[in-house]
Amino acid sequence: MVKKGKFITLEGMDGAGKSTHIPAIIDQIKALGETVVCTREPGGTPLAEQLRAILLHQAMHAETETLLMFAARREHIEQVIAPAIARGDCVISDRFTDATYAYQAGAKAVPIAKINVLETWVQGDLQPDMTLLFDVPVAVSLERLALARTPDKFEREGADFFEKLRNAYLARAKQDPARFRIINGNQALAAVKEEVKVSIEEFFSTN
Repeated sequence: MVKKGKFITLEGMDGAGKSTHIPAIIDQIKALGETVVCTREPGGTPLAEQLRAILLHQAMHAETETLLMFAARREHIEQVIAPAIARGDCVISDRFTDATYAYQAGAKAVPIAKINVLETWVQGDLQPDMTLLFDVPVAVSLERLALARTPDKFEREGADFFEKLRNAYLARAKQDPARFRIINGNQALAAVKEEVKVSIEEFFSTN
């Protein structure tokens, strides 16, 4: 019987630095003998990547945005996440449903009850086994974004949006402390890397 694979997600507001650490996370988990599938949201499949381009660059009602996020997620689960977990692989996803609760519910005021219904419909009982939440002060996030690539529509939002976003993420972590590991992204890169490394080590030693 094939063991069930692990599902690890990385979350954090834009500019928190989470994507920087994905290569090292992959290498660390592979060194443990695991097969790793790395993916992202929105995206991960050809159709979901097309939806990603629309979501990141076209203005729309917040509830339309939420519905498209879950449409992309359904394809992502069906084609990538669920098959990999069934094979016994470790899935690393740059964002998942916590991002919808943070961006669309927390920052854009989509009712949480509506997202709850969509989550149950689209995911069933699928939830991440561990979520690394990269957290930085809003001022740090905005400063980093100002120096980064051409921003998408979310990255162009102001400080009020990012305050709501950060608070929503931290509230999610508080609700589920067994799943979340909060990574302090506002420290030297080497220190962040070490914090991530320890979190991965602890997770695999107990799961």
